Amino acid sequence: MRADVIKIIEKEKIIAIIRGVEPEQAVKVAKALYEGGIKLVEVTFDQSHPESFQNTANAIRRIKQETSGKMCVGAGTVITAEQVNIAYDAGAEYIVSPDTDASVIRETVRKGMVSLPGAYTASEAKTAHNAGADFIKVFPCSSAQYIKALKAPLSHIKFLAVGGVNVNNAKEFIQAGACGVGVGGSLVNKEWIQNGEFDKITELAKKFIEILN
Repeated sequence: MRADVIKIIEKEKIIAIIRGVEPEQAVKVAKALYEGGIKLVEVTFDQSHPESFQNTANAIRRIKQETSGKMCVGAGTVITAEQVNIAYDAGAEYIVSPDTDASVIRETVRKGMVSLPGAYTASEAKTAHNAGADFIKVFPCSSAQYIKALKAPLSHIKFLAVGGVNVNNAKEFIQAGACGVGVGGSLVNKEWIQNGEFDKITELAKKFIEILN
């Protein structure tokens, strides 16, 4: 399973980030993204509201069920081993974090999921890689040149750019050496969701896919 998910991430190159959306709406967003060609989604935990953790789990579970397993679903903003296990029980296939936490990385790998911890410096990236991370999420990453700079000495590490990525600069990060990008609000637009304009998400997803491939 881990090897398959790693291949999917490398092939598809884009993870759409669904943040602060109720399960029912998250399913609609995921279907809209899939229609646009995006097959990877990350549903994030809201650390300021632990009571919402089950909503995140429910969204992951429902997306997998209602897309008949066509989408590869992960959990985001995971900062504890406990949250790793909540995500695992919901069917998450990969774990994305904003930081480098060895205990989270180890628990993710132990559970057979793909690990994508966040790092910013070369030291953090190396620490995460040595702890067993499969990819390093460079966060926040607003410059493609920064990816290029990291890749020079750390060419053995697989980087994803997250934070500041949009349809206009996404390709630059790939050309700089990132194997993929994570895209949140510039694709999963909250206003469009509130207005039920899921077709706009689909159309923008198509643009991202065209640009990245």
